[in-house]
Amino acid sequence: MLIQKFTTLFKDVTRQCTKIPKEEYLTHGKNIIIDQGQDIVAGYTNCEDGIFKKIPAIVFGDHTRIIKYVDTPFFLGADGVKVLKCTDKNANYRYLYYALKNAHIPNTGYNRHFKWLKEITINYPDKNKQNDIVNILDKLEYIIKIRSQELDKFDELIKARFVEMFGDPINNSKNWKLINIKKCCVDILGGGTPSKSHPEFFTGSVPWVTPKDMKENVITDSKDHITYEAISNSSAKLIPSNSVLMVIRSGILKHTLPVAINKNEVTINQDMKAFVPTSEISPIFLENYFIAISPDILSKVRSVTADNINFKSFQKRKIILPPISLQNEFANFVQQVDKSKFENIVYLNKTLSMKILGQLGDVFRD
Repeated sequence: MLIQKFTTLFKDVTRQCTKIPKEEYLTHGKNIIIDQGQDIVAGYTNCEDGIFKKIPAIVFGDHTRIIKYVDTPFFLGADGVKVLKCTDKNANYRYLYYALKNAHIPNTGYNRHFKWLKEITINYPDKNKQNDIVNILDKLEYIIKIRSQELDKFDELIKARFVEMFGDPINNSKNWKLINIKKCCVDILGGGTPSKSHPEFFTGSVPWVTPKDMKENVITDSKDHITYEAISNSSAKLIPSNSVLMVIRSGILKHTLPVAINKNEVTINQDMKAFVPTSEISPIFLENYFIAISPDILSKVRSVTADNINFKSFQKRKIILPPISLQNEFANFVQQVDKSKFENIVYLNKTLSMKILGQLGDVFRD
């Protein structure tokens, strides 16, 4: 099997692309805008001049390390995006997409990672072998997409059950007692970042949760960990288990409000808050209450140096307070749905991924 250097196989054609300022993004339009975010499409434009038509192409997020396969003419979004074309005119870009997704690119934080991408090598088998691999991985990706849609249906079921039991939480359609958010919490805790000048602070066992960890509704661990010494020498605090964590400053607040419950003690950074509920509030109820009112919360997000929630105003809000017995009934329902969700779907996805990728591992292994 032929092994190709990245620099031999790819050329950077970013300068041939036209960028659209973020303030000019449309929610609908004739042409797509691609950036380095999680979403395939960042926005739309009705512009025609300068659209990049040399498709398919690979887009690499220099900061995020996200790899995208694009087969529709496009414009670029913000800086930090690399557009790659293959030097092989007959290249199978789906194969290249999967190969780059499988490549090990170290995470060095919010830095540029293209220099690391340029160091990799790619196994480059004959065209027939590439086609066989792509056929299998495309089928896998389709299955995962369908399963992900099923996961969304479970989330919709929980949201529907919340409204059924508690009514519209914004206008309090069932006339529940109202209570100030601060009064329904034993404490509301902020976070902090230990000094980076002490790298030993980041060698501990205490989970240090940041917005990048907030992809699930239950947090059991984090990508980064700190020591107890780091906690005592910074504004980071130990957050009790079964608190409700919320991201209050992040670009993701443009469209999503990440909230989760931590199942064990954690710490958080300064872009988050932790709500420690009283005995009158079920953590699962509080978490789903925040989800239910998230459109209203996000509509008030402001951009100063970053997208953020005005937390002084937020903690003055009043929330509904149904009887704790009803909250617990809802919590039991959520736990049963989550059990089905994770056992019957997520487990299947992971098993299927491991099985197929295990069969193909030798192809992508350096």
